[in-house]
Amino acid sequence: QVQLAESGGGLVQAGDSLRLSCAASGDTISTYNMGWFRQAAGKEREFVAAIGRRGSTRNYANAVTGRFTISRGNADNTVYLQMNILKPEDTGTYYCAADAGYGPLNLEASYDHWGQGTQVTVSS
Repeated sequence: QVQLAESGGGLVQAGDSLRLSCAASGDTISTYNMGWFRQAAGKEREFVAAIGRRGSTRNYANAVTGRFTISRGNADNTVYLQMNILKPEDTGTYYCAADAGYGPLNLEASYDHWGQGTQVTVSS
């Protein structure tokens, strides 16, 4: 089974950028749809972005469209989330997830494997 480890979170100011990484081990990510979700304190976990196996299909939540970009490096077995023009409402724990099946990319229940998360805090 694939194991996922996120990194790249931190404390930034509004307007700054961050790049999150999700390193996979135990299996190759080329066989998985990959997604990013986030959870703010006291709120439900929500979809952020996802990318299909071939990288040609990408979905984004409305709140991040135009600011975030998801990509995958199948050669280095890593998924990235480039986050630009960060806002305080982007604050939360960001989770990487892998779907071995073919469920909707933006649906949390589609994903079988999850990382431990990385904290992103955006100050105003």
